[in-house]
Amino acid sequence: MKQSKQTLIWRFLRPCLWIFALTLVFSMGNTVLSSLTPQVVRVAVDSILGGEPLPKVVTTLAPDALLAAGPLTQLLAAAGFLLVVAVLSGLCTYGSRMGTAIGSENFVKALRDALFRHIQRLPYAWHVRHSTGEIIQRCTSDVEVVRNFVTNQLLEVFRVVFLVGFSLVVMASMNVSMTLIAVAFLPVILLYSLFFYTRIAKRFLTADEAEGELSTLVQENLTGVRVVRAFGREKWEVDRFDKKNQRFASLWIQLGKLLSAYWGIGDLITGLQILTVISVGVVQTVHGQITLGEFLAFVSYNQSLVWPVRGLGRILSEMSKAGVSIDRLAYILDASPEEEPADALTPPMDQDIVFDHVSFAYGEQPVLQDVSFTIPAGKTFAVLGATGSGKSTLMHLLDRLYDLPPEQGKITIGGVDIAKISRSYLRKNIGIVLQEPFLFSRTIRENIAAARPQATLEEVRLHAGTAQVDQAILEFADGYDTIIGERGVTLSGGQKQRVAIARTLMLDAPILIFDDSLSAVDAETDAKIRDALHQAKGSATVILVSHRITTLMQADCILVLQDGRVAECGSHDQLMARHGLYREIYDLQMTGEDRDLLFGQEGGDTHGL
Repeated sequence: MKQSKQTLIWRFLRPCLWIFALTLVFSMGNTVLSSLTPQVVRVAVDSILGGEPLPKVVTTLAPDALLAAGPLTQLLAAAGFLLVVAVLSGLCTYGSRMGTAIGSENFVKALRDALFRHIQRLPYAWHVRHSTGEIIQRCTSDVEVVRNFVTNQLLEVFRVVFLVGFSLVVMASMNVSMTLIAVAFLPVILLYSLFFYTRIAKRFLTADEAEGELSTLVQENLTGVRVVRAFGREKWEVDRFDKKNQRFASLWIQLGKLLSAYWGIGDLITGLQILTVISVGVVQTVHGQITLGEFLAFVSYNQSLVWPVRGLGRILSEMSKAGVSIDRLAYILDASPEEEPADALTPPMDQDIVFDHVSFAYGEQPVLQDVSFTIPAGKTFAVLGATGSGKSTLMHLLDRLYDLPPEQGKITIGGVDIAKISRSYLRKNIGIVLQEPFLFSRTIRENIAAARPQATLEEVRLHAGTAQVDQAILEFADGYDTIIGERGVTLSGGQKQRVAIARTLMLDAPILIFDDSLSAVDAETDAKIRDALHQAKGSATVILVSHRITTLMQADCILVLQDGRVAECGSHDQLMARHGLYREIYDLQMTGEDRDLLFGQEGGDTHGL
């Protein structure tokens, strides 16, 4: 359900509300203490130096000895009182700052935790639609904008409202006519600020989106640094960045022009208010309608009144940014996460896998059309097809990275619809190696043991040996403790794939999927890996997805896809005898290295993977 801005803020503000309430108390205390200074100045000018009678509050609270003392002693006492007020004000400021710091960190920690947890539960399809740079920008700069709004601007609004109300009461008690003149300008300032707020909100949204595009571009460039270098695209990337950066800068320059105009006109209105109050005050002082001390105190209160109200413009302009950022964060938190089915099942996974009349499309683009086949338990099943034929989509559906739409067929394991199986249970029992595996910027050992962090080095080496990468790892200076660069940049493509295979084997899953995960290794290494897997897989069901015949031809059953449909299905010998699409692909590929490797193995084990 979509959350309103108020609901979203309240959700994370509520646990630390008492901290912010205490912060407001300290802030209001500081306001009250600050208001005492003009009154002390008034008493000093009018009563101590001017000979006017002391105010009743002073005669009531001050000791008799001080009342009877001379002007110098009374002035020193006033100075001492101001010192005490300054100390108390400093303590209130300390309490307010500490409360803001503690409250803001608790607030932003809860917000970040919620965002990260929610993102972890969002469907794979959602991540495909949104760039990494955009998500990171929302979870960093937008979070900081919201934090700044809640812990600074929101508290400032309460403080300003209290300050304005308190100052007006004190000013009215001194001179009603001058107070009315001062108040007359406040609606103008507020209306002007609100007008500006409505004008600038959309521009902040556009600037925020441009920042997300810029972050995405930088993230893609840094991630694909090897491609950029390999193809000499540095200048092209720089030019592309310059265009995005120029647009981003232009948007903020336009915002700067608006802000400059706002502040300039706002300063003019504020200056007119101060000039009017001072002019009226001078006239009334000259005519004896108010004392000099009252005039000085009134001007001081007016200053403390008008500038916070003037600052509401800044607060409102920041609120426009905060409103945009809150909407962008709410967009993530409102996205529907993956839901576990009611009474989720955890059936045995070492059973037959059946695709029953499965159809699937990405948006309006159909990928699979009425696909049906069975993968026998414990067998090696292969999927062959051209790029875009739907091979990987089959595997994504089996792992429930995408869910089948209603009435578009079903996928069962042991007769149980996978839509009724717990997602976490399903994925723990399906080990999948993708064509472009992701490796973390950690040691090789930590990457292989990601599924079982407590695994011993011997276990890690055992599975690395099966993936034919153990010797390559030992050749590194630090062996298994070698730090892999970001996304595995320090390894070759084949090494990354083999490390990913070893990582998947650590699961000991009953279903293993190799989605074109041997594409970056040579034919000889491919054969060695398949032979080692055949020896190590035990009773696991193995699904091989590839466009290379030698990787698939020894499987128990081979499915041939063409344009999202099942073209052929059978063993290598059966498909060869039909002289169909499989035979055409075989004749095209059986040249060079693959042919030499195949014939070189004649007389050997022909029943591997």
